[in-house]
Amino acid sequence: MDTKSLHHFLSLAETLHFGRASAAAHVSPSTLSRSIQQLEEKLGVVLFERDNRTVSLTPEGQKFETYARETISQWATIRNELMAESTELKGEISVYCSVTASYSFLYEILNRFRQHYPKIEIKLHTGDPDSAIEHVMSGKEDVVVSARPEQMPSDLRFHSIGLSPLTFIAPANDEISIPETNEDWAQTPMILSERGIGRQRVDSWFASKKITPRIYSQVAGNEAIVSMVSLGFGIGVVPQIVLDNSPLADRVRVLDVKPWLAAYDVGICVLEKKLKSPLIQAFWELLETR
Repeated sequence: MDTKSLHHFLSLAETLHFGRASAAAHVSPSTLSRSIQQLEEKLGVVLFERDNRTVSLTPEGQKFETYARETISQWATIRNELMAESTELKGEISVYCSVTASYSFLYEILNRFRQHYPKIEIKLHTGDPDSAIEHVMSGKEDVVVSARPEQMPSDLRFHSIGLSPLTFIAPANDEISIPETNEDWAQTPMILSERGIGRQRVDSWFASKKITPRIYSQVAGNEAIVSMVSLGFGIGVVPQIVLDNSPLADRVRVLDVKPWLAAYDVGICVLEKKLKSPLIQAFWELLETR
């Protein structure tokens, strides 16, 4: 079955940008554009509204996106079921995690998996860890590395692979005064995540002290927080594992702030229904034998 046109469509639906979508699909922008046009001609509807600056899904495109994801998922399921009868598993698994997780928590797991199943390809995508749960719940990725959600979805499986404290960090020099009182904290510029578990815990910490924080910047990705703090823009909060693996670790200092924030419980997440795939099941069983 040729699902290339569906993959091209989903790449554009996810990025809404021909350049980024063509790079993700490993084709030229002209090839991607031609593929979308041919798909629209076959369907007899316009899937995307596009002009010189923007791309957006039409109502028909939104409906077709659901179909495309289900079709690809069903194709993968039947293909995996048939392959399960063969002597060796082969195919691909998509994995999403932060850059830090890719070479810390995940490296040893992927190394072991590759030794056991050399014909299963790992498609590794990196990005904002706060988007990981959304990626796996939507079916965009098979496996993600994420901090355990405060409220675990009933159809999500979680396997813990490590703990990482959440730490307050400040510039290594004395450019930012260390807060001592609630009034000091209210005046201190903060560099925080836009959203996610870490942001929720920081917001709760400030709320417990009845402090309205002075937010200097909200960013996506913990690595960016370390960078901005090292430049002296403010105080930030990041998982310790990010700081331990940062090239800028010597340019920031960890603050002994109490009460401490609850640590991240970092783990592997998959949808329950995805475990019906022999490939995903093999990955999951390897985790449980660690």
